[in-house]
Amino acid sequence: MQTNISEQFLSNANTQDAQTILRSCVHCGFCNATCPTYQLLGDELDGPRGRIYLIKQVMEGAEPTRQTQLHLDRCLTCRNCETTCPSGVQYSHLLNIGRAVVNEKVSRSISQKSLHLLLRKTFLSPLIFSTIIKTGQLFRPLLPGSIKRSIPEAQKKIAFKTTTHARKILLVAGCVQSSLKPNTDTAAKIVFDKLNIECIQIPAGGCCGSLSHHLNAENEAKQIIKKNIDSWWPLVENKTIEAICMTASGCGVAIKEYDQLLAGDKDYADKAKTISALYKDPAEIVFAELDKMPNDKDIKLINDIEVMPKSKNIAFHPPCTLQHGMKINNLIEPILSRCGFNVLTFEDKHLCCGSAGTYSITQKALSQQLLSNKLTNISKTEHDVIVTANIGCQLHLQSGTATPVLHWLELLM
Repeated sequence: MQTNISEQFLSNANTQDAQTILRSCVHCGFCNATCPTYQLLGDELDGPRGRIYLIKQVMEGAEPTRQTQLHLDRCLTCRNCETTCPSGVQYSHLLNIGRAVVNEKVSRSISQKSLHLLLRKTFLSPLIFSTIIKTGQLFRPLLPGSIKRSIPEAQKKIAFKTTTHARKILLVAGCVQSSLKPNTDTAAKIVFDKLNIECIQIPAGGCCGSLSHHLNAENEAKQIIKKNIDSWWPLVENKTIEAICMTASGCGVAIKEYDQLLAGDKDYADKAKTISALYKDPAEIVFAELDKMPNDKDIKLINDIEVMPKSKNIAFHPPCTLQHGMKINNLIEPILSRCGFNVLTFEDKHLCCGSAGTYSITQKALSQQLLSNKLTNISKTEHDVIVTANIGCQLHLQSGTATPVLHWLELLM
């Protein structure tokens, strides 16, 4: 694709990246075939190729409108298009650049600004968020079905005493999971302990930065990222840990991109690159350890604590952040299979469930359509439980079904 970038953007640090990405696109349209929003809306501008054209036009001097902004907002950033693209177009990076440019030029409505601010302040404040969740759990029995299912029941915390091991990883708690599903991280600690790996957690562990990034608060996102790097760096510098890990793949892919987001920061670029390289999803670590074991030892990994005795038939939903963002495929399924579970396949596993961070709130109608499609396909299987690897997907799927939705690590405790 030929480009003629406007002079007003030539001093922008991301312009060269944008130009390189734009020129790598060959207009083939394969991306539209796997784009959830294009499949729902049938509008070229609501598919990756159309959004690339919109960004190109803006970078070449065309004035964006709120309609331009809307088409970019509708993107889930699921990156299915990147998996499909034969030319390796870095669409998500281009979208980040394009959104930032458009948001500078197009003012959002008061209602949008208010919603984005409310979401950021709520999710980024542990006190506010935990208070809201506890209040919701208190009145949960009185709420309508869909709202009731959206608020997870208060979990009885599983006790676990940390064992000291030579191998250590930093397990980052994140900003919402500890209030919503505290036993997920406990499950990770139990599983890693069985593999002779110690999980270290630090009090400063909070949001990964993706929430602010997705809600167009770039400076806030970068400040959060820098704070995280400063908190984690002593463990990295002293070589205390061999990896950084989170049980939410949505947060994991954000950490993998710290190097991209801080590439132009002379004080943090190198540190961000090191942090991103150190990140590993739990599936990568567990799979590598199981791969060393004889098959007859696999079953010893599970059922010390039996939380779901009737969960042999599993429908596994791989989050987009796992399969398209981090390109981690076919690791969790064989782990579960080797541990005695029957992993069922279903149609369109590659498509987004509609969660996508705050997308289920900011683009509710599209999100609900995608959720309905996902659950319809899952319902065609003889499953006992739905399993996933991301808190956002877990809560979103649970809001639409009475079937238990678990994090895959909970099955291995």
